Amino acid sequence: MASRLLGRRTVTAAGVYTATVLGFATSVVATHVLGVHGYARYAIVLAAVGFFQLLLDLTIDEALIKYGFRYSTNAEWGRLRRLFEIALRVKLAGGALGMLMIATLAPLSSAIWTQSGLTWPLLVGALIPPAQAAEGVAGAALILRGRYDVRGVFFAVAMGLRLAGTGLGAIWGVTGAIAGLVLAQVLATVGIGALGLVAFRRFPAAARAPLGDDGRDIRSFVIQSTVASSLTSLRAVLGTMLMGAVAPFVQAAYFRNAQAPLTAFGALSSPARLVLLAEQTSDYERGDRERVMRLLKRYIGGTAAAMVVVVPVLWFVMPWFMGTVYGHAYRVHASDAARIVVVVAALQFVFGWTKTLPVTIGRPGLRIVTHGVEALVFLPAMLVFASLWGATGGALALLVSTVAFCLVWSFLLTRLRHEIRRVDPS
Repeated sequence: MASRLLGRRTVTAAGVYTATVLGFATSVVATHVLGVHGYARYAIVLAAVGFFQLLLDLTIDEALIKYGFRYSTNAEWGRLRRLFEIALRVKLAGGALGMLMIATLAPLSSAIWTQSGLTWPLLVGALIPPAQAAEGVAGAALILRGRYDVRGVFFAVAMGLRLAGTGLGAIWGVTGAIAGLVLAQVLATVGIGALGLVAFRRFPAAARAPLGDDGRDIRSFVIQSTVASSLTSLRAVLGTMLMGAVAPFVQAAYFRNAQAPLTAFGALSSPARLVLLAEQTSDYERGDRERVMRLLKRYIGGTAAAMVVVVPVLWFVMPWFMGTVYGHAYRVHASDAARIVVVVAALQFVFGWTKTLPVTIGRPGLRIVTHGVEALVFLPAMLVFASLWGATGGALALLVSTVAFCLVWSFLLTRLRHEIRRVDPS
């Protein structure tokens, strides 16, 4: 059992890290093929698509995992099937709504980003939300079956398809690059959807049963998760959109690629977070709260120790990295921003557990509070700093908002640790 668990964790890490390399390669290829101005357009389109996708799509994946583990632990297979049915409908509706809003934005884009020519790229990009809608539901089915290793492998498969689609499409410009990305997403969703369906069918057969009293709790959970994800998206993607509006347009390209350390560190912690989400939630539902805290302490201690060593090295080599990978213009205009982002990435790496713990303990509202504080700090800082210092100012806005986020979570964790250990006698 232990060797199987270790094997799955290893495959998960390999899949996610491969996906990171392929995702990084995609940005490098797009940067060089499209040029600075073309890549700025590409970055803003992806940011706009991501923003509306996260803002308008109900985040039901987390509720699927939280309550899915509860129903599978209690052998409530009818409720589990009903939950998946609702989740799939919600995701498809959210994808359609996201498509509609992006398509509405497209003809108005020239008023926001002057002389940008984003109408057609945005219209094509509007197809991404419906193409991706079912992916999260399929991934949740795999996680509930304990196959987060397969989910990790499909991260790599999806990124490989994105690299091929974007690279080939970019030959015909920004619209071509986005069209290639859409095709890649369709293929990736079909693939993981098929495996997710197989995993779901391995649950014992049962007639769909009403969610009963859990219905209200699940709706509350989904709403809170959605608000939290929307607040997260404000910083993750709205920054690039704002950069192109309040600073010289090319600064959007510099700012996006300066966030490479953030992407890399997020991917580095992703396997651990995926394992934490699956194993801690399962442990919590079984009542093994001490193991939940042990895993959390190991994660915090290990990541903090690693960052003490890694951050100074990356700070030193970042100008060389930006110039070597992206070109001289990025070394000149994006190196300072990338150095600041290294610190941001390190803080987020250590606090990566904040993405999973609220789901594990059934308190997604905690993310609303913490990401709300983060957004309230970030938005005004971004508007002011980006208008003054471009990409470097955007990185500073990321830093101050991340520090605020970490301080709030540090306070909350001191109050939560005793509550987590308590087991409800009922």
